[in-house]
Amino acid sequence: MDAIRDLTIFYFSGTGNSKKIAVWFSEFAVKKGISCEMVNISNVNRGSLSKIHPDSLIVIISPIHGFNFPKITLDFIRTFPEGNNRVVLMNTRGSVKIGKMITPGLTGIAFMLSSLMLRRKGYRIVGQIPFDMPSNWISLHPAIREKRAKFILDKNFFRVGKHFERIYSGKKDFASRKEIIQDILISPVSLAYYLIGRFFLAKSYYASYKCINCNLCIKQCPVKAIKKVDGRPFWIFQCENCMMCMNNCPVDAIETPHGLWFIAVYLTSIVTTYLFYGLLPDFIQYWIVKFLLFNLLLIFYVWILYRIQQLELKNRFIAKIISLTSLTHYRFWGRYKQ
Repeated sequence: MDAIRDLTIFYFSGTGNSKKIAVWFSEFAVKKGISCEMVNISNVNRGSLSKIHPDSLIVIISPIHGFNFPKITLDFIRTFPEGNNRVVLMNTRGSVKIGKMITPGLTGIAFMLSSLMLRRKGYRIVGQIPFDMPSNWISLHPAIREKRAKFILDKNFFRVGKHFERIYSGKKDFASRKEIIQDILISPVSLAYYLIGRFFLAKSYYASYKCINCNLCIKQCPVKAIKKVDGRPFWIFQCENCMMCMNNCPVDAIETPHGLWFIAVYLTSIVTTYLFYGLLPDFIQYWIVKFLLFNLLLIFYVWILYRIQQLELKNRFIAKIISLTSLTHYRFWGRYKQ
């Protein structure tokens, strides 16, 4: 494989992990005298994609959502024009520091699916590289503390340099292949997330009583998934759960509705139990029917309760009580942003 002479990096990033890898990779390229352009996928002009130089190495980097690339990244790859450039695929996955070790994440079907899509367009895949960055999913766990995050970032900076040198020297780099077995095993979860899970997680955020209506979350949302409803930010099902809004809010007003989730799961459990053991005949009670029915009802209850909550948030007293049911309301939980 020829050495790199020209580089185009396409990235999608919510809290900054993927952008950080993209910046590091571009910095290593510039030091070698390589012409480099960085393009944010959420702002890309589709008409300009055909202007990529045919000799340019293309790098596409995105976080992993539900063991796959998020919909915005997949849509970008799906609409990518045909070509025969070399392509390096990268992803960022959530990890934490345990002792001197960094826990590895899982890529799932992200590389397999995107490679298939790009190869059908004529591109040559010359690298698939995952990076385990500080976990940013603060809807489910407290933000990683600065010292631990720095340890993980330092390790990944070294890894970016090592992988860059390998690609720069003309070698292929398929670091992901050593994880192929677990990625294949986890692939059904990727499908379930894409069809169902992301709609549940789209309702991961609400604007609490601390909201100052600066509209920064609406302006910055990369997929335009936040709109004004009843004078307050409202998250629609288009949300990619990238957490840019939560981590960029200047007054930490955006929180996760843990109390609402608990009520929705409780109601869904009661209704589905009654349906499975009271109404539905035995011959349709296969696990797949139960799984689909449970999740569809769960999404329905989350949507209904989320809409009710949006109305109740107009009452400041009730809004404060709602915040007390969210773990992200408390200072110890923190926020994460690169």
